[in-house]
Amino acid sequence: MIAIDFFCGGGGLTSGLIGAGISVLGGYDSCPDYKDTYEKNNKAKFICADIRNVNAEQIYGDFPAIKGKEDQLLFSGCAPCQPFSSQRHAKTVHKDVNLLVEFGRIVEAIKPAHVFVENVPGIRGKGKQVIDSFISVLKKSGYFYDYKVVNAKDYGVPQNRQRFVLIASRFFKPTIPEGTFGEGKTPYRTVRDAIAKFPEISAGGHNDSVPNHQASALSAINLERIQHTPHSGGDRRSWPPRLILKCHNNGHTGHTDVYGRMDWDKVAPTLTARCYSLSNGRYGHPTQDRAISLREAAALQSFSDEYVFYGTFVSIGRQIGNAVPVKMAEAMGKYIVRSAKNAMLSE
Repeated sequence: MIAIDFFCGGGGLTSGLIGAGISVLGGYDSCPDYKDTYEKNNKAKFICADIRNVNAEQIYGDFPAIKGKEDQLLFSGCAPCQPFSSQRHAKTVHKDVNLLVEFGRIVEAIKPAHVFVENVPGIRGKGKQVIDSFISVLKKSGYFYDYKVVNAKDYGVPQNRQRFVLIASRFFKPTIPEGTFGEGKTPYRTVRDAIAKFPEISAGGHNDSVPNHQASALSAINLERIQHTPHSGGDRRSWPPRLILKCHNNGHTGHTDVYGRMDWDKVAPTLTARCYSLSNGRYGHPTQDRAISLREAAALQSFSDEYVFYGTFVSIGRQIGNAVPVKMAEAMGKYIVRSAKNAMLSE
């Protein structure tokens, strides 16, 4: 099986598909910052292009190896999720709202054997019109399909991350595979499992022996706040009054994850593009007085320790936080490979 990864970012999905035994030829993304990370880790071609300007002719030109091999071809399209995120409250229409429709246009033109889509669960709410339009393309083009909201932790990712996934095929009737981790199965991978091995560093520090093991700096007051936050799961409710933020002084008891520490023996909370920032969620290290490092964030997204990220600190954080978790992608890829093989054998 061969594949092309649309909206490939830093390559989380590509890495997972490669782990599943799929030959990923390359990926498209509109952000040039991701090129080095994608190409150096995956040995695949990165095409910097806006999918709205990409057509079948260009794809065949960029990847001539797919010509005549459409029956072995997988297209993955994990369009930016911001338009459908539960964290987005703006009333204006997001500029990327129709990117999945554009992906559907390409699927309809080339008709790859298989299709994989990943997005936030909200795509079935805020994005209902978009996903329904995409599904209508699948039906018209002769695909069988299934979709479901799954949790990445069920597939070996040490993170609580709910995602909408869709698998479509022209050769078999998909059923989204169940995870193999959880109660009565293989125990969930925890924060401890993922990051306890990394050397200690301070806020704003780094350890050059481990790629990307760098933590963001903290202001004096935020350093004091994390020092007063109990280890392994503590939060701001333990701070002395002088450290409490003005917005919390009115008795506000919600949003306690902000400035909180991760718990060693639980899965991590959902990582975002700012997962390196103490003030953006429960991104504090379980015991060290800092936010998690970029390397630790990558491990919580189930990237291998050898996967090196390139770019500015902020860009790398975005590459990691926005990635499809590698182990979840690998599980989906293995299911598609296995199902396609079984379909061939039954012919």
